[in-house]
Amino acid sequence: MKPDKVLIFDTTLRDGEQAPGASMNKDEKLEIAYALERMGVDIIEAGFPISSPGDFESVRQVAKAIKNSTVCGLARAIRKDIDAAYDAVKVAKSGRIHVFLATSKIHLEHKFKKSQDEILAMAVDAVKYAKSKISNVEFSPEDASRSEKQFLYRVLEAVIKAGATTVNIPDTVGYKTPDEYGQLFSDIRNNVPNINKAVISTHCHDDLGMGVANSLAAIKSGARQVECTVNGIGERAGNAAMEEIVMALQTRSDFYGCDTNINTKEIYKISRLVSKMTGFLVPPNKAIVGANAFRHESGIHQDGVLKEKSTYEIMSPESVGVPVGNLFLGKHSGRHAFKVRLKALGVELKDAELDKAFEEFKKLADQKKQVFDEDLMAIVEDEVKVIKSTWELVDFTNVSGMNKAAKVEVTLKSKGKKVSKSSTGDGPVDACYKAIDKITGVKGELLDYAIQSVTEGQDALGEVTVKVKVDGKSVISRAASTDIVVASAKAYLNAINKVIATVSDRAPKS
Repeated sequence: MKPDKVLIFDTTLRDGEQAPGASMNKDEKLEIAYALERMGVDIIEAGFPISSPGDFESVRQVAKAIKNSTVCGLARAIRKDIDAAYDAVKVAKSGRIHVFLATSKIHLEHKFKKSQDEILAMAVDAVKYAKSKISNVEFSPEDASRSEKQFLYRVLEAVIKAGATTVNIPDTVGYKTPDEYGQLFSDIRNNVPNINKAVISTHCHDDLGMGVANSLAAIKSGARQVECTVNGIGERAGNAAMEEIVMALQTRSDFYGCDTNINTKEIYKISRLVSKMTGFLVPPNKAIVGANAFRHESGIHQDGVLKEKSTYEIMSPESVGVPVGNLFLGKHSGRHAFKVRLKALGVELKDAELDKAFEEFKKLADQKKQVFDEDLMAIVEDEVKVIKSTWELVDFTNVSGMNKAAKVEVTLKSKGKKVSKSSTGDGPVDACYKAIDKITGVKGELLDYAIQSVTEGQDALGEVTVKVKVDGKSVISRAASTDIVVASAKAYLNAINKVIATVSDRAPKS
């Protein structure tokens, strides 16, 4: 029997971006949208257009560019929200408006101070209004999992009658257990007379660590759209992780009887891209895309895998696009070999980008005896696929020791002009950041700093992640280098550039 198709509704650009510090600019969002489209995502929720002019423009830009996925804009059950969402997605080849309104007793009493009948009327009016503008309308009763069931049934029946083509049942605060949440979907199917006229969707948060389990329970009980994010990023503890849901459905198709349109070989690459754009590191033990997901330390496990991979691997690293096979390139490798290897890793660059990446590869190859696939991916992410920078790191010199204050001179470039400043500090990284502040005129407060190696060995690339606060706005960024002070400087400067990119009236100072 042919498996049922589950639609993947990716909300990395909307709910995922709501994770503190995960804000992205328009170009970053568009690049992720293109990656989602290549991967085969059915619906891309590109943002919340009414929330800001920048978010409106980001949604509109994604809607205009994406051709093979439906592009969705979120709206409260308010006409001005719906107008903004429509204006943003109307240029899309396939557009959707996603209307939400809370239905739980907690929200009705404390947030809206309205009766159930008033909320029902608002939901119906909003869906009808959205339907008058666009044929593809989704409705979400926010906090559905804690709503009174009989009222939830009434709302769903009414909004479907009003024109909703998809009804989403959010576990907004990650409260339900898989058994409870799965049962809710069965109850909805049995108590909403016109439920077969709409696609039933699931949207789960991970507050109790059950976001993926709840989503899969809903699918088992009839949901045929799942709302999720890359790497599970999102509000509070995050959302259900797209890659885990997709691979669970594929690996256990015998149990779920469902499949998706996702090209799973794109999973690892988009995981790295989202991590890069948001600055959120993927934990090494993260399922599917973590660094240790396909590594075997135990001698017993290693012996078993060498004899037969299926002894300890229920899916292959190749199936999710994890690079396999190391050490393909060195300092004597040519541009063609470099291009071929990148293509094998799923990366195709324009000529100018390839030239820049190859130049950085040659520099790295002179520093390292062995260049691994992870190193190549880091080069592409750190040196090519970056935001349009206001400031670029040109050079720095560092003098430091155990018993003397570190002194650093930093040279940055902006609009073709180089500027150098010196500073001292509590170590070379602190001194470097103070010098960058002097040059850019932007005072950043370092909230968090972390470093990890990209590959193994004493000459491994060091990947630095920083969380920086500027004028009350926190951003996360990262960069890699064999020199951890260089990586630290690049990561901090990337964060400053992100802030500058979001403030149009902040100009570089000479």
